[in-house]
Amino acid sequence: MVSYRQHIGENLLLALDTLRSHKFRSFLTVLGVLIGTMTVILVASVISGLDQRLVDAASQFGTRTLWVYKLQLGTPHRLTKEERLRKPLTFEDAVAIRNECPAAEQVSVILFRGLGEFGMLPPSVAKYKGQQMLNGQFSGVTPEHLQVINSSLADGRFFTDVDEVHHRDVTVIGADVVEMLFGLEDPVGKTISVDGHTFEVIGTLEKFKSFLGDNPDNRTIFIPYTTYKKIYPDAKDNFISVMAYPGMLDQAVDQVTGLLRRRRHVSPSQADNFGIATAESVITQFRDIVSTIALVMVVISSIGLLVGGIGVMNIMLVSVTERTREIGVRKAVGARRSDITWQFLFEAMTLTGGGGVMGIALGWLFSFLIKTLVPSLPSTVPMWSIATGFIVAVSVGLFFGMWPALKAARLDPITALRYE
Repeated sequence: MVSYRQHIGENLLLALDTLRSHKFRSFLTVLGVLIGTMTVILVASVISGLDQRLVDAASQFGTRTLWVYKLQLGTPHRLTKEERLRKPLTFEDAVAIRNECPAAEQVSVILFRGLGEFGMLPPSVAKYKGQQMLNGQFSGVTPEHLQVINSSLADGRFFTDVDEVHHRDVTVIGADVVEMLFGLEDPVGKTISVDGHTFEVIGTLEKFKSFLGDNPDNRTIFIPYTTYKKIYPDAKDNFISVMAYPGMLDQAVDQVTGLLRRRRHVSPSQADNFGIATAESVITQFRDIVSTIALVMVVISSIGLLVGGIGVMNIMLVSVTERTREIGVRKAVGARRSDITWQFLFEAMTLTGGGGVMGIALGWLFSFLIKTLVPSLPSTVPMWSIATGFIVAVSVGLFFGMWPALKAARLDPITALRYE
């Protein structure tokens, strides 16, 4: 074992000595490996950061909450004709879910004037004294909504059944609304104007985590469901949130799906004409998209590694030619073919491994800069990407260094000694 370790150490020292003798040539040779490894680290860090940010943002609404709407929730897309003509869910659908789905613990309903082409609520203008907010998310909700979406109050109170019954003009506003309209002033008890209607602020919401920059949930302006219906009698778009009993999320999805298919007269051969999403399904959908992007980036980085590997093979063939006489001397004093092979393989792996280390360092540096300069774009370097980047870089040297190493090992010692 000792002699084997000494053998490895000697080959490693020989490889490092050769690289020191040709620093600039070695750097140019591994430039492709460096770029490829850096790309892998950078892509992995951004994807890992985005994934963690999405998990945090989606999970804050509750891991046992499902969202039901006439359209499938998730990635914004241009609506088809069938989707545009779908009839909305009704308040009665929510009541039926509450009464007929045993797995549903709580049900809340959001009423609004309709989503836009890409699934966004129409913005509303909120005013307080001389301040105004042009992109508020104005909607009516039932008293159970705060519990169902797993949110909490920063101050004041939420709506009660009394507010619902009497159609009171009261509102609970999100963190961004508080900041924009009131600054450091206490908003509770103040009166604001939303699209020309006045409401008393009775509560404020804790700030929601954001995924990429702004979170529209922080711009929410909630009023009681019945009050919204009074102001906008033609509003028909209902968004239903269902909180399942612990451990019964899958059963809740099945029960709600079956109930709505019956209520919306969907035949067994037809697809659902509504959408149901959970935090897990949103995360899965995002990961499917990201995996495609990651695959494209891996292909791009593989091109860099391929170019770098070809460069390594080329420079190692040149090195074999330059050191033909040295190879002959080594063989003359007793070096075996395996000794020559491993000498050149170690040199190639050290070359690409060094490029991999530089690529990892640059990838980590760029990841840190992205995280510092663009806080909305999270970036975290996972340990597996560092290990993978280094192993791949060394493997490139092993693969592309094989031919030059075997060529060197097969040289005839007498011919090699005569080489000038």
